[in-house]
Amino acid sequence: MDLTQGSDEMKQARAKKMMLWFGIISMVMTFAGLTSAYVVSKNRPDWLTDFELPVSFLWSTLVIVGSSITLWLSKQAIKSGNRRNASAFLIGTLILAILFVVFQFYSFTEIVQSGYYFTGSESTITTSFIYVLVLAHLAHLAIGLIVLLVLIYNHFKQRYNAGQMLGFELGATFWHFVDFLWIYLIIFLYFFK
Repeated sequence: MDLTQGSDEMKQARAKKMMLWFGIISMVMTFAGLTSAYVVSKNRPDWLTDFELPVSFLWSTLVIVGSSITLWLSKQAIKSGNRRNASAFLIGTLILAILFVVFQFYSFTEIVQSGYYFTGSESTITTSFIYVLVLAHLAHLAIGLIVLLVLIYNHFKQRYNAGQMLGFELGATFWHFVDFLWIYLIIFLYFFK
């Protein structure tokens, strides 16, 4: 390999990482705006002060943290050449991600069964905000699921190894960001009632 080719690959890698970070920063700004609007709206007289989030949101938090751990373990397994463990951890990550989505919809069901609605004439500003925040996160999680599927596909096509991890690292960075975003949202919603 000549030096020019290596330099071009490094530039492309930097550009891809920069594009990912620009995307992440724009998502941070979106959620900062939504949570700021939530804080401002708390002063409204129709804000629910006795609303409690379902415990299943906490379970989903443990699940999504677990998915970040299994994804990190898969990366370590790939770097050490242990394809079998990497495969198991990647599939485990996908299962945990799907379980997270199931918990989210179960949590929505619990809220509605408690008599709180997200839309329509029976909704409140409080529940509508929760709905928007969680659904916006789920939209980003849907993209994260696609990223996980691409990582799994590329792993089984043997495109990752200790010397070729860029695609995996980009996907993992996005997934960890989505996980961090949920942790931020759940802490925010529990402490800013």
